[in-house]
Amino acid sequence: MVSPGSFAAFAALVFLMVVVPGPSVLFTVSRALTVGRRDALLTVVGNAVGVYAQVVAVAFGLGVLVQASATVFTVIKLAGAAYLVYLGVQAFRHRRRLSDALAGAVRTTPGRTLRVLRDGFVVGFANPKSIVFLAAVLPQFVVTGAGHVPLQMLVLGVCLPVIAVLSDSAWALAAGAARTWFARSPRRLELIGGTGGLVMIGLGVGVAVTGRKD
Repeated sequence: MVSPGSFAAFAALVFLMVVVPGPSVLFTVSRALTVGRRDALLTVVGNAVGVYAQVVAVAFGLGVLVQASATVFTVIKLAGAAYLVYLGVQAFRHRRRLSDALAGAVRTTPGRTLRVLRDGFVVGFANPKSIVFLAAVLPQFVVTGAGHVPLQMLVLGVCLPVIAVLSDSAWALAAGAARTWFARSPRRLELIGGTGGLVMIGLGVGVAVTGRKD
């Protein structure tokens, strides 16, 4: 199984990767500004599940395929980029509705919650930053002679969603506090809603043009 030293070393690398703002952090901040703190925190949870789904995929072979095939990498990347652009366009189009949403009670229906979790999951699973990191780094911490290689990867990979939840939640709470100030003025709120949408669109475009670092 995984030794404590290997786990700690991998966790340290994960921490360094997570604290540098990437697609997940920017998406979380945009969601906090456009739809509020609650949905941003749900996005963080969905994102963490999506990232761990990457760990599972790498453990059972997708990581090798991504490293070997530029086509697979491009498909995953473009799918995530397209979804980000779609969410950004929706946020920009509905920016004038933010003041109405704040004035009324926020509905927490199961359907709404599942949609927010789904959005976070899709962005987390299609995040090229983490899939490339996992595909390149995770296998290096596995002791092949100890057997149970996929299980070792799954155990090591647990630290990624845990650290991501802690880091991204802090970003979500900070952005949510900023949104409270903007909510005091409908004009400010419309501005931040449009800006958040444009950030998501720009993020999607940025992800789309990001190349492999082979």
